[in-house]
Amino acid sequence: MPTVDDILEHIGEFNFFQKQTFFLLALLSAAFTPIYVGIVFLAFTPDHRCLSPGVAELSRRCGWSLAEELNYTVPGPGAAGETFPDQCHGYEVDWNRSGLSCVDPLAGLAANRSHLPLGPCRHGWVYDTPGSSIVTEFNLVCANSWMLDLLQSAVNVGFFIGSVGIGYLADRFGRKLCLLVTILINAASGVLMAVSPNYTWVLIFRLIQGLVSKAGWLIGYIQITEFVGLSYRRTVGIVYQAAFTVGLLVLAGVAYVLPHWRWLQLTVTLPNVCFVLYYWCIPESPRWLIAQNKSAKAMRVMKYIAKKNGKPLPASLQSLRPDEEVDKKLNPSFLDLVRTPQIRKHTLILMYNWFTSSVLYQGLIMHMGLAGSNIYLDFFFSALVEFPAALIIILTIDRIGRRYPWAASNMVAGAACLASVFIPDDLHWLRVTVACLGRMGITMAFEMVCLVNAELYPTFIRNLGVLVCSSMCDIGGIITPFLVYRLTDVWHELPLVVFGVVGLVAGGLVLLLPETKGKALPETIDEAENMQRPRNNKEKMIYLQVKKLDIPLN
Repeated sequence: MPTVDDILEHIGEFNFFQKQTFFLLALLSAAFTPIYVGIVFLAFTPDHRCLSPGVAELSRRCGWSLAEELNYTVPGPGAAGETFPDQCHGYEVDWNRSGLSCVDPLAGLAANRSHLPLGPCRHGWVYDTPGSSIVTEFNLVCANSWMLDLLQSAVNVGFFIGSVGIGYLADRFGRKLCLLVTILINAASGVLMAVSPNYTWVLIFRLIQGLVSKAGWLIGYIQITEFVGLSYRRTVGIVYQAAFTVGLLVLAGVAYVLPHWRWLQLTVTLPNVCFVLYYWCIPESPRWLIAQNKSAKAMRVMKYIAKKNGKPLPASLQSLRPDEEVDKKLNPSFLDLVRTPQIRKHTLILMYNWFTSSVLYQGLIMHMGLAGSNIYLDFFFSALVEFPAALIIILTIDRIGRRYPWAASNMVAGAACLASVFIPDDLHWLRVTVACLGRMGITMAFEMVCLVNAELYPTFIRNLGVLVCSSMCDIGGIITPFLVYRLTDVWHELPLVVFGVVGLVAGGLVLLLPETKGKALPETIDEAENMQRPRNNKEKMIYLQVKKLDIPLN
């Protein structure tokens, strides 16, 4: 009996139905962007200083400009050893006393400002921004700054739990049902987050969005690859990820127009409501139906695809069988990922590279939000470089191979991070150029690890290997906010130093992996173990002779 791929060769591997379905699912990929990196705009931290009602009144009475008010009342250069305005402390002074002068009011209280006592901001903060963010509304600064780290870490905890749990449910109950459920929950939790009355509820709904959003993105990725023919799977997988980049560009524009976080959150969430219409647009995956012994339903889907593509379904292709016979005696376990030397090496290197890709990708975006320049333009231009990254992958993986472009992309990202540390602030154009180069490098690395991961494991543990290794991506996402925001308190460029070292190490480790270009997917442990071993000339000659004569080699 024919397989799904056999039938697709006759009714179209990437015709009208597949193009329509790909476009719809690509919209889903773009809508995932605000959840993954939206923290840059939803929770940006502007310059701030202690709020003091007495200072405000004195400033009004004396007619100070903002610069004069900051100079006279905010701890800064020369005060308590500070070299920049203190954002978390204020002078312990009664600003309401009538004897304070309008010219350097603190001069009569102490010979030197460094002798004046400092205390925490007791009345809140003043933020230098025309808009609002989760940080400014709930005062997630200074002693409460860890709550901002927790906000982004929570969504990555959701990614980790949801991709595993819902991934299992999608295999158990179907792609379509789980996709629609994740869309509904994502839309509801996103709207509720926009109207949340306090930080706790924002955190809860952010976690819920994490639980379902990445799982929905993965289901969309799986569905489109299961609807197209074999020769198109790699391309649609890369372009599906490029749709995420389109979402980055749209997010920058929407955030610029809507600088208030609640309106921004509501606006980027509403498209998910429209995705509920996919119930009538996208059928269940025929490959999943066959795996569940529902061949009749799978055949109805294939006839629907043939009708949409305007091609007849031959009478000889009116039945289906699974794409591959699964050995029911094989029971994959986590030990299979580390039991043998080569597979153990592959597992450890892949886990590290998933972790590195997540840390550098999210970390560079978060660090950009702390740079103090035009975040909207920087975000937009750095997102543009992700398109050539996808194009370079498409042009190189089947010509040069996987290993060298992958290693080079990691090393470029790491080198760009280290180079940024030494570029002076007044050369802003050069800093942006190097940052874009690093962003392109880590984008390529992220997409390459997605492709290569499945090619290094034998069939019976392939899904398990991808699941376990990619889970390190979410672990990296949990750590990244603390890494970025806490290290910048020590030195603003310190996160870039860490990113540079981590990226260079990742590039070096990739060179220890075997090249998978032109190689069949391994079916057994032995085949996976021997991927690194090249054939000698005698073996090559025997292989070519046998291939030419079409004689099986025993």
